[in-house]
Amino acid sequence: MAILLVTVFGKSLSAKSAANDNRIPIVFWHEMGGPSEDALEQVVDGFNKSQTKYKVIPKYQGTYDEAIQKILQTHGTSTSPAVFQAFDISTAQMIHSGYTTPVQNFIDQDNYDVSKISSVARAFYSNGGKQQAMPFNTSQPVLYYNASLLKKYGITPPPVSPSYSDITRVAKQLYEKSDHKVKGMTVQVYGWFLEQALANAGAQLANNNDGHTGNPTEVKINNPDTVEFLNWIKENIKSDDFIDYGSGASAGANQTAGFLSDKVGIFIQSSASIGQLTKNNTNKLGITYFPHPDNKKANGVAIGGAALWISNDKPKDVQRGAFEFIKYSLKPEVQAQWQKSTGYLALNKDSQKTKILKDLYAKNPESKVPGEQLAKAKPNYSNSGILMEGMQLTRQLEEVAMETVYNGGDINHALDTADKAINDNLHQSNRANGYK
Repeated sequence: MAILLVTVFGKSLSAKSAANDNRIPIVFWHEMGGPSEDALEQVVDGFNKSQTKYKVIPKYQGTYDEAIQKILQTHGTSTSPAVFQAFDISTAQMIHSGYTTPVQNFIDQDNYDVSKISSVARAFYSNGGKQQAMPFNTSQPVLYYNASLLKKYGITPPPVSPSYSDITRVAKQLYEKSDHKVKGMTVQVYGWFLEQALANAGAQLANNNDGHTGNPTEVKINNPDTVEFLNWIKENIKSDDFIDYGSGASAGANQTAGFLSDKVGIFIQSSASIGQLTKNNTNKLGITYFPHPDNKKANGVAIGGAALWISNDKPKDVQRGAFEFIKYSLKPEVQAQWQKSTGYLALNKDSQKTKILKDLYAKNPESKVPGEQLAKAKPNYSNSGILMEGMQLTRQLEEVAMETVYNGGDINHALDTADKAINDNLHQSNRANGYK
């Protein structure tokens, strides 16, 4: 029966190998599907072949939200994982759960040098002076543009780190010079993008430094930097060079299709989309950093994606095996291949020296831009993520505010409404969890 279960739930582990393998099993829960799952299987296979003490057993757990619920519900049971992947906005929830062993414990034991790993990526998963988890699949929001269309219409491309006005100029010119056949730009209704606009402006959504110096007790989404971001979008809507694809998964797919079919020239999306945007694309792809307000220097944006956490309900030798796997996953060559295969960013600085990435950049020079944006940013409280529970609902409420503005509503009224709902939820959550 045990062999049958392994065959059903652990697709990378054959019944024969399970029966004959005496290594310490390290169950790994993840949320990677499609090509990313194939790439993850390669990482696991590489680790399993690199040593003889541990065997990582990867198990797909569905979406990020589904996996988090399973992790919380199974902790302390025999079915819980030894190491698991949890997405960025669940970080506060994972820290507060008390269910994990900070990877800092093993970093200290091994004198492991984390200086090679992106400081901005690490900052998101740090708290109380300790590295709680290790960033793994990491992305950055970037701005994509159709370089071929800009060349066709004689339009000067935006600079590497553009301001809102830089993008507006290109969008308006493209719309006008194409005789209104091509919309200039779009910004998907997505709370992550609104949060990134604040980060790049050096602003914060929540008090206590976005939760990095204490549990947040107040959110202020109606602030000058949010207003400026939405006014920028509203300006382009009024100029008719903007196309609204709405919100949700279908919006993301539709804007990508619109971009690839020359219906829109500029959009913002995750750096993990590079592979999709370069494959079978007859146009030259342009990429810049996430735009910043006209009157401010770019502060740098926060990362997206997920990190690897170690469960504290497993024996010490199993936790040790989990950390050995995490260290392996951060090796320069492993990270380089991960970026090439998935579009997620290589977090080890030495990955840039590998032949894998040098060859990738020679073939697709634009794929170097997101990593440069990440490397250029210096971690601070504004660009190190928001450590606050209830971020899923917060994102939904941010998107309601964005949709209201996109449909002609008043910016301040939309943001005030979002502020009230987000803070009501935050206060209820804090009371329920016993936080002051």
